[in-house]
Amino acid sequence: MKNRLNYGERSFEDFRVAMRDYGWVIFENALDSEFVATINYDLAEGYIKRRAIQEKNGISANMAGTLHHLLEKDNFSLPFIENMYCNDEITYFLGGNYILNGINAVIHYRQEHPYLSNMHRDVRTFMPDTKFLVQMIVTLDDFTMENGATYFLSGSHKMAIKPDESYFYQNADRAVTSKGSIILFDSNIWHAAGENTTAKPRRALTMGFTRPFVKPQMDYPRVLGYDFIDNLSANQRQVLGYNSRIPESLDEYYQPIHLRMYKSDQG
Repeated sequence: MKNRLNYGERSFEDFRVAMRDYGWVIFENALDSEFVATINYDLAEGYIKRRAIQEKNGISANMAGTLHHLLEKDNFSLPFIENMYCNDEITYFLGGNYILNGINAVIHYRQEHPYLSNMHRDVRTFMPDTKFLVQMIVTLDDFTMENGATYFLSGSHKMAIKPDESYFYQNADRAVTSKGSIILFDSNIWHAAGENTTAKPRRALTMGFTRPFVKPQMDYPRVLGYDFIDNLSANQRQVLGYNSRIPESLDEYYQPIHLRMYKSDQG
């Protein structure tokens, strides 16, 4: 299978063929070890905050180790966005400008079974010829057979019908790779987190990117604040959705072209 590429030496044609034929690709050596350590440090604090909210709202069952919406002003998220990892590949796959749909993470411990361990795909509507969502996993620990490297049923992004579960686990490939890798995959592919049988956690970022007209999981410009725009680069403004905002009043709607909340190049 030619769907394992070195990030610094990656071939665009290899990416195109891998996504067409397999539905997923690994880019090894994408993040340096120092940045991986920074992300893991931020996840520890971020999990405490999110777990408390899950428990307070009575939804903690089956959500152990999951962290959602990690975009914050003072953690790893803004530097990560600024690096524009796999920008050319995401732009090609989605056919133009894109925005962040969600920036989440999972800390998978032994004998914990979050919903991500179920065989699933990340869209509920199967439209194989319309690419509007691409997923990214960033490995923050080595992904091994023993700690539950993700299962991907190669080619299943072309299947309209959910595969039989026994067939899935007998035929799926495993995303065994080192920490600091990036896995991009078609949102139509059937996949599942594996079982961690080790004493150490398996940590990863799980992210999605969509065309700008698709509603994201959270309104990130409002999370950061509209006045925060001056602190952002042009790339960050685009990916975080500042160029595809929805007006909430006539005053926000009736603006000259350069001040409009939804820009003309967003599809």
